[in-house]
Amino acid sequence: MTTSPSPSFTITINLLLIAVVFPTVFVHGLGSASTIAVTYGSGTVCGILAGKPNQRIECYRRGQVISLEPIISYDAISGGRDFFCGLRSGGFSFFCWSPGDDSYSSFLPKRIYFNTTIRLRDLTVGENQVCAVENVTGVANCWWREAGEKFRFLSPQKFQRFQSITSGRGFSCGVLKNTNGVRCWGISTTTAAEIQNQFGNVSMLSLVAGDSHVCGLNYTGFLICKGKNSSGQLDFPFDLQPFEFSGLALGVNHSCAIRRLNGSVVCWGGDGKFSSNEIEGFSFESIVAGSNFTCGLTTRNLSLICWGPGWSLNPNLGMDLPLPNIIPGPCTQTSCSKCGIYPDSGNLCSGSGNICKQCESSTLRRQSSRSMRRQRSGPSSKHADRAEEFSFSELAAATNGFSLENKIGSGSFGIVYRGKLPDGREVAIKRGETGSKTKRFQEKESAFESELAFLSRLHHKHLVSLVGFCEENDERLLVYEYMKNGALYDHIHSKNNTEKSSSVLNSWKMRIKVLLDAARGIEYLHNYAVPPIIHRDIKSSNILLDANWVARVSDFGLSLMGPQFEGEYMSAKAAGTVGYMDPEYYGLNVLTAKSDVYGLGVVLLELLTGRKAIFKDDEDGEGPTSVVDFAVPKIRDGELGRVLDVRIGPPDVNEAEAVELVANMAVHCVNLEGKERPSMTDIVANLERALALCDDSHGSISSASISVASE
Repeated sequence: MTTSPSPSFTITINLLLIAVVFPTVFVHGLGSASTIAVTYGSGTVCGILAGKPNQRIECYRRGQVISLEPIISYDAISGGRDFFCGLRSGGFSFFCWSPGDDSYSSFLPKRIYFNTTIRLRDLTVGENQVCAVENVTGVANCWWREAGEKFRFLSPQKFQRFQSITSGRGFSCGVLKNTNGVRCWGISTTTAAEIQNQFGNVSMLSLVAGDSHVCGLNYTGFLICKGKNSSGQLDFPFDLQPFEFSGLALGVNHSCAIRRLNGSVVCWGGDGKFSSNEIEGFSFESIVAGSNFTCGLTTRNLSLICWGPGWSLNPNLGMDLPLPNIIPGPCTQTSCSKCGIYPDSGNLCSGSGNICKQCESSTLRRQSSRSMRRQRSGPSSKHADRAEEFSFSELAAATNGFSLENKIGSGSFGIVYRGKLPDGREVAIKRGETGSKTKRFQEKESAFESELAFLSRLHHKHLVSLVGFCEENDERLLVYEYMKNGALYDHIHSKNNTEKSSSVLNSWKMRIKVLLDAARGIEYLHNYAVPPIIHRDIKSSNILLDANWVARVSDFGLSLMGPQFEGEYMSAKAAGTVGYMDPEYYGLNVLTAKSDVYGLGVVLLELLTGRKAIFKDDEDGEGPTSVVDFAVPKIRDGELGRVLDVRIGPPDVNEAEAVELVANMAVHCVNLEGKERPSMTDIVANLERALALCDDSHGSISSASISVASE
């Protein structure tokens, strides 16, 4: 990424990755993008002007009206304690200003970001941080302000994509695109963790942060508030209807909301000091909060007014701040087809675009219903986040009565059948073993609940997707998308796969690509699922291949929620498959994410050697041996060629170093001690390098050049 920072700022950019679209709800608060902003430490209120050739920024502070430079158009502004920032129209740069005293010099702009390729949206400023989302990828980038006005980069874990973000005091939170869940991060790790944990797995449409609390609308349109509640800021004192609010603003210990019906504002918290009497009769387009006051953009004339115990204005000025009309939303070149164009939009944008209206509650209800359309009501709907509930008769018909001709495999708690639903969808249906309520039934029940709980909220291109479920009497069935090319195990170990031309997977490049796919799926489980998940049964038969030969991790019947932080462990009875089980976990019942790394290491060795995890070694004529014991000593001795799968043949010039890199990494993965194994992030990085080497040997690496981050 290319940046052009001011000398007073230090910027480092890392990119993050994860996708899904849900309805936009415009909400504004202490640290949310809007066309109005408050820098509460200096009592400065700013807005983006309407009806001007440039949608520039003007501010009011202590009797002064100040026009900010550069005089250009802005999409959004957001304010924190001592500074505020503005995102330039088009999203390719943003500036920040620090109104620390009464002089105009304190409003000198400082450009923090400039990149005409990677454009930003959703600019948010908290107490001492500014964050924004990359427009195309949904990646969040943050800069944290330190002494001397320098900013350092500190963002959420990479490979997360956000629909929206918001910032509070020392933390930021966002709504993830892939799960619609809440993810929080920042300097104030305790506050971030508390808020994230309180939201749990709730699917959210929007979020707005205050000082140490966060509110937002869930997918059914109801208000949810989490975080600290020292002054009643979470306790909205009225019965709510779905989608009742169109805007939110949160301060240090108070919260306010705009009623969608008439634009009036209600506030709560602040130890009862936030009365609505001052603004009775006003209708608002948007609101934004300072520490102990709130400002709003009025519907009547697009003027700004502020109120609350922390706000004082010369009574001779009246309620309105002495600023020109403020634009109610960014001017855009889009058609505004979703919810229509704001009235007089052309004049407000001075002919340079349109302002899109906020969606009415009926539109939001329809959009929310579409996003949840795969849920069904009934006694078992409590299990599924977005999974469809089927009747047993529907699934029996789809599989021709669970005939042997439709059987395609087995999973952690039952047999898997190929099926076809009435709408034409091809699916894989896993049916738990039937029988009395014995220990085996309880194991089936546990595996069923585990897969349903995890897969209904996990959505990633390298995880097998759950379509639905059936829970009827003693029957427990799970319905997945159908993986046309079956299990990786069958392609590597089929007795018919004896010639180079007999399988797509008989090439080094393709095998490395499949390994990379699987590693990315496991990395998502470890690093980006909330809370993290340990699979516990990583093996080649649980890596499936779709119609395009994209690999996906499957079978979550043994999975457990893992510890929140890397390096932590949990005590759990050993479970898994012989040959893939982490010896440390098997012997000590100590489970960490590195247990999955061991299993993947065995899969790496399988694909390198073509040998099963446990096989009979014809060379020494003895009993079964493991692929680990067979391959690792030879790889360490520099005899990799002796163990490579003969069906593929020696790697060519471009592949040789790639295969060597994979082999050396496999050795690290199956280390007896978990702490000596690489993380999934390391593994993904190395497999990406290996795949690139298959295409181009330039910039080659030595056999020891394996990226393994230190613990």
